[in-house]
Amino acid sequence: MRRRPAVYGLDIETDTTENGLDPRVAAVVTVALAGPGFEEVFTGREEALLADLDERIGQLEPGVIATWNGAAFDLPFLADRAALHELPIGLRLRHDRAITMRRAPLPGHRGAYRASWFEHGHLDAYRLYRGDVGPALRISCSLKSIARFVGLAPIEVDRTRIHDLSNEALHAYAASDARLARILTERRWGTASRFIDRVGPDEADVPVAPRRGAHAIPA
Repeated sequence: MRRRPAVYGLDIETDTTENGLDPRVAAVVTVALAGPGFEEVFTGREEALLADLDERIGQLEPGVIATWNGAAFDLPFLADRAALHELPIGLRLRHDRAITMRRAPLPGHRGAYRASWFEHGHLDAYRLYRGDVGPALRISCSLKSIARFVGLAPIEVDRTRIHDLSNEALHAYAASDARLARILTERRWGTASRFIDRVGPDEADVPVAPRRGAHAIPA
């Protein structure tokens, strides 16, 4: 019997002092990674944070990176910020116009992406659950709404004021979201296994490390 791959929940928080939804101006301030038996939070100077995260992901047993709307936000945001620092990381993105968007894409991007990170596949749990949320349920498909609906207890803060949180509160919030992405993915694994992205090295169309001297963020 084929063994189920490890699932690693990932969530990012960005600097909300300017426009936390625009990777051209906002830095990544925290990334949380939740795996089997561990939860880790990466913070500090952005370039070092991204390098440490990439190194850690490369050390993990190959599995699945689970995000919530990561196809449209977390992963292209990380790719843009890594490219800005000319930092080569193992994240590979391929734009897929077949992924429908209910909001405008991330600034500088055409839409959402399929992804891999080193030997890990990617699964956007938001898209896994979105088809389940219809008018009859009268709930949104936000991570917190779905988590509460299935009996989980998310940590909630004002996301527009992430910059006002203490380090302790920020770490707890990010870790909670990464943990929820992992739990919700595992709860639907029978279906989730069919949603896993795999992007080969030659298939990526969003580079994460431009040539030296180039500072443009990929469009």
